[in-house]
Amino acid sequence: MRFPMSLYLSMTGYLLRNKLRGVEKFPLVLMLEPTHRCNLTCSGCGRIREYHDTLHQEMTLDECLRSVDESPSPVVTITGGEPLLYSRIQALVDSVLARKKHIYFCTNALLLEESLPMFQPHSHFTWNVHFDGTETVHDAIIGRPGGFQKALAGVRAAKARGFRVSTNTTVYRETDVDDLERLFEQLAAAGVDGILAAPGFSYEEVIRDVFMTRNEIMEKFRRIRTWQKRFPLISNPIYLDFLSGQRSLQCTPWGNPTRNSQGWKSPCYLITDTHYATFDELMKKTDWDYYASGQDQRCAQCMVHCGYEPTVVRQMTGRDLFRMLKWNLDV
Repeated sequence: MRFPMSLYLSMTGYLLRNKLRGVEKFPLVLMLEPTHRCNLTCSGCGRIREYHDTLHQEMTLDECLRSVDESPSPVVTITGGEPLLYSRIQALVDSVLARKKHIYFCTNALLLEESLPMFQPHSHFTWNVHFDGTETVHDAIIGRPGGFQKALAGVRAAKARGFRVSTNTTVYRETDVDDLERLFEQLAAAGVDGILAAPGFSYEEVIRDVFMTRNEIMEKFRRIRTWQKRFPLISNPIYLDFLSGQRSLQCTPWGNPTRNSQGWKSPCYLITDTHYATFDELMKKTDWDYYASGQDQRCAQCMVHCGYEPTVVRQMTGRDLFRMLKWNLDV
């Protein structure tokens, strides 16, 4: 299976409960950023630039757990920054798991191998390691020679200890699809459980023009989507249809609410217009219809998974539902 059965059951039950209650807007994944501190300065990263004045700040453990309790989503993505730099990371993971949430822990993996003794394999826990290309490409993007080999060693060590490991690759204008194919071959050989590929977002803070237009995205992903049988891709097939220009989807900006040291980020994981003190304020005060419509010029070229994969999940019926079931079972 591309995702653990426990996650599939949790998400299915959650969707059914909201449908039966008539809830129209509800989150699917909480993006929790306990710190924006990082040990890298990647060329395409908007976070370290947007929050450069508050990088030294971090959420307290109580703030993190209160945020997890505020958002009803069954999945928590712990991200950053580099979350392994968060001072209470072990207690945070243990406490979120105790709440029976599913965790995707996003890391550049430079600290992964030595950090593994702090954690235990769990059916609700997945490491999610970022790779932007094969060794030469990845090291150039992160600005750290040896970074690729260090991250790959962390992946292998995590798999050897029995952890579930997925990877995440951002596709940029300069990304060579041949290089991606070689990367995915390496990752599959290392035994990763899932490979996510998605286009980058055009952050205003990133001056260098590394991001793609929608037409450029479609050109690259028409080839990437043909790899679904070769590699354990966890970019779902309907989303890949969208990325390839075969399907239209409307964004679900409330699907992945983001909480960080400044509050609840509005309107979405990618765009910041303001921060709210509570999840309830975020949901009530954000003009969701405006952002979902794509009217904002910042949304013009966006096809990022955090906005569109929730749409796929919310709208699954009939043939699409059967297709997604078959895909998740990998048959």
